[in-house]
Amino acid sequence: MLIYRIELIDFRVYKHAIIEIEPGVTAVIGRNAQGKTSLAEAMSYLATLESFRGVPNDALVRLGADTAYIRANIRHDDGREVLVEAEINRSGRNRVQVNKQRLARVRDLLGVVRTTVFAPSDLQLVYEGPTQRRQLLDDALVALSTHNDGLRLEVDRIVRQRNVLLKQSGGRMSADIASTLDVWDEKFVEVGTRLGEARARLVAQVTPYVCEAYEVLAGEPTRVDLAYEPEWRTIGLGPALLASRNDDVRRGISTVGPHRDDLVLGINGMPARSHASQGECRTLTLAIRLGVHRLITQHVGAAPLLVLDDVLSELDPSRSTALLRHLPAGQVIITTASALPEAAHPDAMITIENGEVVTSIKIAK
Repeated sequence: MLIYRIELIDFRVYKHAIIEIEPGVTAVIGRNAQGKTSLAEAMSYLATLESFRGVPNDALVRLGADTAYIRANIRHDDGREVLVEAEINRSGRNRVQVNKQRLARVRDLLGVVRTTVFAPSDLQLVYEGPTQRRQLLDDALVALSTHNDGLRLEVDRIVRQRNVLLKQSGGRMSADIASTLDVWDEKFVEVGTRLGEARARLVAQVTPYVCEAYEVLAGEPTRVDLAYEPEWRTIGLGPALLASRNDDVRRGISTVGPHRDDLVLGINGMPARSHASQGECRTLTLAIRLGVHRLITQHVGAAPLLVLDDVLSELDPSRSTALLRHLPAGQVIITTASALPEAAHPDAMITIENGEVVTSIKIAK
């Protein structure tokens, strides 16, 4: 997949820009707050209709404007040409078109554009709570198969409805509450078990790729562990929900299920969160992104767009060099505020200043 042209109107710092993007590796260079990350954000937004920075959509609209537009021309590996257009409104009434056909549902866009993004905020994968790690797993599942989006949404819907019922109980079990919980739990067991099984398969499939990527970046053999082993999968979700029912009623929330699971990360047999150095954690998060990227590439037969936002500032020189020498095939966007290392051999360089393209150079090789 290749995004070869993107037009931004009132998006972040961009008033209006049309940017041609080459295949291969493109370095996007500029001082901080000039629009490098905003360009990367616009490209990745087309895959999920969300900012990888985690900000609300109205923050994507340029100050003083009411609506932002992203238009991208995409060429798939089989030669198909696709025009994706996103309209982002401060009012929240956003629209998306593919080849001038408006999409009724966000999920209809899934698979049209695939991106892998690494940003400095990815350190939250190690240091923060399990929410980020669950999202990593589920985003990867959706990239592998759009059917998994429906599974994820159904689990979320059931948990919300179950929690409403638990709050309505007032902390006291009754025959009516128990009977209604039986109905919701039957549905929860069916879809929750499927999501847990899908996550477990994903972790088993991606772990070898993550280990390989880590060793390439670190330059030495390293034991890397990814473990998805929620207790409910040992006894089954049905018995686990039944065992936690009284506690759930008392607390008014669903305490067991895939919505509470975690992906445990380890380096050299120790928990990464408490024992790994910051450099090791940076390498681990990047290795996870690269591992997922490779798995998706092999599974769908085409590489997603790889966005490395300010990654060179997060790695020491040896690991930066290792990354640049082992970039995966496909289109890669590297943003940087500093000079490129000698190991970098981009196919094109774009300089951004104050939301405008100052220079765009294709490098002959």
